[in-house]
Amino acid sequence: MLEHLPDVVGLALRDQRAGLDKIAFNQVNLRQGAGALTVASLAFTDHAPIPADYTADGAGVSPPLQWTGVPPQAASVVVIVEDADAPTPQPLVHAIVVGLDGANGSLAPGALPSPGHDPMADVTAGRNSYLQASWLPPDPPPGHGTHRYVFQVFALEAGARLDGTPGRSAVLDALREHGLAGGYLVGTYERPDGAERVAQRATVTAPLA
Repeated sequence: MLEHLPDVVGLALRDQRAGLDKIAFNQVNLRQGAGALTVASLAFTDHAPIPADYTADGAGVSPPLQWTGVPPQAASVVVIVEDADAPTPQPLVHAIVVGLDGANGSLAPGALPSPGHDPMADVTAGRNSYLQASWLPPDPPPGHGTHRYVFQVFALEAGARLDGTPGRSAVLDALREHGLAGGYLVGTYERPDGAERVAQRATVTAPLA
């Protein structure tokens, strides 16, 4: 959708970013000594590019995700994915998943509903920033630079109420009151502007000396 924006829009907003300090992980104070979760994906490594198949430039399905280190007293697990570099006051929420089993676990590729795709797993999705209970594929403005998509996983104790299709505020409230541990994985994605695309094509097609 945003791939059709003029490059000048992305370039003009290049310095406007929500910031990592505003992601959920940095907005909640998890209780001391609770430990940390390890989050990984079979599709990309930490701070590496997300394959286009999981973005708005490809099939747009949700990527696989795995997590370990869940405390034994955890009753449930919550996943929230945010774009820390969205040109908005708060990070753009790309997905929320609640009510996952309180243990080490995973989400398969395409587990979440996404545009044109039914969910490949029985999961309870919360609302993304477009008020949809689905995966919002990465779709950065051309020329805005690299965006960091933060896949955050949290373990919650018993008593957290996240009914229906909760949004970011409800998740943050539950984490502040019942969060035990958390961790995250960063994947990146970028749409270059027109000049950068021309330079990239020239590099690829340049004859060997």
